[in-house]
Amino acid sequence: MPGDKPKKLKAGRGAQVNPNNRFARHSYLTEQDYLEFLRLNGEDTSEERKTKFIEVYPKSILNRVDSPDIGRSWSMNPYQGCEHGCIYCYARNSHEYWGYSAGSEFEQNILVKRDAPALLEKALQKRSWVPEPIMLSGNTDCYQPAEKKYGITRKLLEVLLKFKHPVGLITKNALISRDLDLLQALNKEQLVHVSISLTSLDESLRRKMEPRTATAKRRLQTVGVLTQANIPVNIMMAPIIPGLNSHEIMDVAKASSEAGASAFNYTMVRLNGQIAGIFEDWVHTHFPERASKVLNLIRQCHEGKLNDSTFGRRMSGSGVYAQQIKDAVQLARKKYFADAAFPALNTRAFARAPKGQYGLFG
Repeated sequence: MPGDKPKKLKAGRGAQVNPNNRFARHSYLTEQDYLEFLRLNGEDTSEERKTKFIEVYPKSILNRVDSPDIGRSWSMNPYQGCEHGCIYCYARNSHEYWGYSAGSEFEQNILVKRDAPALLEKALQKRSWVPEPIMLSGNTDCYQPAEKKYGITRKLLEVLLKFKHPVGLITKNALISRDLDLLQALNKEQLVHVSISLTSLDESLRRKMEPRTATAKRRLQTVGVLTQANIPVNIMMAPIIPGLNSHEIMDVAKASSEAGASAFNYTMVRLNGQIAGIFEDWVHTHFPERASKVLNLIRQCHEGKLNDSTFGRRMSGSGVYAQQIKDAVQLARKKYFADAAFPALNTRAFARAPKGQYGLFG
């Protein structure tokens, strides 16, 4: 907060605090408490706490999405928690259901679902399955750094291709270009959409706000690679944060259009659950001179609160400032995406694969 002594930042991490899990019955010794204990006892605490990868074994991988703001579909998450460390991420709250915090533990304890491809194949093989678009992912980024090691997202795409099943991917990592062969094969039957999340062209802001993501330049290069392969790409400026990146709408739209994107969309930041406190700490730490302005502008967009969970307005906000942002996005679309077309996903090509074809998981 203003006037406080500057604190030592956790390098390469978004959240600088680690609040207690709201579902826990007891408060436990925090990481900072433990490090302070070690320091007082003369122990070396200079090495940063490394990311842990923890294998989990859910019974299913598909989650029904019935949100009126998104439309009826399915999502699946090969990972829970995300090392990207985006400070605004709504998925932080879900980590509490796994027994971790929404703060630094969300970034440092990554849950890995190795058997996700087999679970997906089992679900698609059911006679009762009706093909509808599946989102990769609905929660955390399916191309976060863990994917380079585990390759679960690629295996999921292999299953979807085998069944000729439609999928939409959203990521802010250039690693998606690794799977260009699968994306091209899916696209031959209109089975894939890609959304690249691009929140800012300002590298100084990105490093603070999304510390372990690909640079804006790399993301735009990735848009170009996908577009040259005729894969439809949507740009998600998500979220727009008043007073931080809201002035970049036209610039982001222009750069996205020049890179080859076919559509441009956005969401307004909303700080639900524990994210409000984590974000407040972050904005006061990194932008003390304008923290109050940023927080007040966010409140103006959400009926005087930092969060609004009301369907129909939670993702776009309400009020004068939110309308200004909406108008700016519409102007950007008119100027840079007037002739752009985004094809619908094909659900008619779906075909159940013969049983016993589990070579993908060897």
